[in-house]
Amino acid sequence: MGSLAVTALTLSHFRSHRTARLALDGRPIAIHGPNGAGKTNILEAVSLLSPGRGLRRAAADDIARKPESLGWKVTADLESLHRTHEVETWAEPGAARQVRIDGKTATQTALGRIARVLWLVPAMDRLWIEGADGRRRFVDRMTLSFEPGHADATLTYEKAMRERNRLLKDQVIDPIWYGALEAQMAAAGAEIAANRAEALVRVAAAQDGAVTAFPTADLALTGPDDSMIPETEAALAAAFRDGRSRDMSAGRTLIGPHRADLTAIYAAKGIEARQSSTGEQKALLISLILANARALADYFGAPPILLLDEVAAHLDAGRRRALYDEICTLGAQAWMTGTGVELFEALAARAQYVGVSETDSISNITMC
Repeated sequence: MGSLAVTALTLSHFRSHRTARLALDGRPIAIHGPNGAGKTNILEAVSLLSPGRGLRRAAADDIARKPESLGWKVTADLESLHRTHEVETWAEPGAARQVRIDGKTATQTALGRIARVLWLVPAMDRLWIEGADGRRRFVDRMTLSFEPGHADATLTYEKAMRERNRLLKDQVIDPIWYGALEAQMAAAGAEIAANRAEALVRVAAAQDGAVTAFPTADLALTGPDDSMIPETEAALAAAFRDGRSRDMSAGRTLIGPHRADLTAIYAAKGIEARQSSTGEQKALLISLILANARALADYFGAPPILLLDEVAAHLDAGRRRALYDEICTLGAQAWMTGTGVELFEALAARAQYVGVSETDSISNITMC
């Protein structure tokens, strides 16, 4: 099996870091330091080596170091499947994020072909009890990790849906105006549904028979109020056409993959994740990230890069040790943050350690 790891990382005017440089060897990375020192900012930089807006879902201008607001840049040497790539991503003030791979301008989708990155951040702790939007993003990140083109299908669908919604709000009745848009939505929507379904199958297979200290979950996609959402191109096209009057009354499209929700059943107890305890919900999330990683190791040929923000603080010593053992057995480069180095004691020499302080200079990062 190949490997996937960042071997060098340079940040320039990125969040709290004016300049930061890390030299890495593929082992897990334990980043420790006080709150507010910029630990999560390092993880966010690594998340931008994959398609999308990163683990904070931030606009490009919001990432630039303040008060300078000069723009920002992340440069990385990425070892991917026996090849080393130089990846650069940056944004000038007021401009969109740009990408360059091995000196050539590239799309964000191209990033997904050489780097697979998964993350778990504290904001996801309420995933099972809040709105469906977060769960859709979760399953779409999972899907994107297998199929980089999923992002393009999603963008196509959302762009066409915005145009259709504009027609609905303007009370346009003429069907000719809707035909082309609904055809685009149906084609892209069927691709989205197929990609999601395949991702869930892969993750479910990675859970079956896995040796893990974390609980497993049975996953499914449903529509609002447990309804079924059409999944084929023909069925979606018919649903959009037949639903125009109802959608016009609502002023928006009420059926389609944008209304899907992810449900999870705590397998050992047979209860929904949202009815589980806070600790059980966190354990389920960790389990799904690990299952996603195992599935990717088989599919992509190398385990993904994992970004685990403050995950150790929510686990007892036994669970922390089990998590670290699973990461090391998988061979993944996991970037983990915590306020104290003692949280990573069970990793011992299996990890690199990065200390981050609150000083305002290049020397705010130390490695050992």
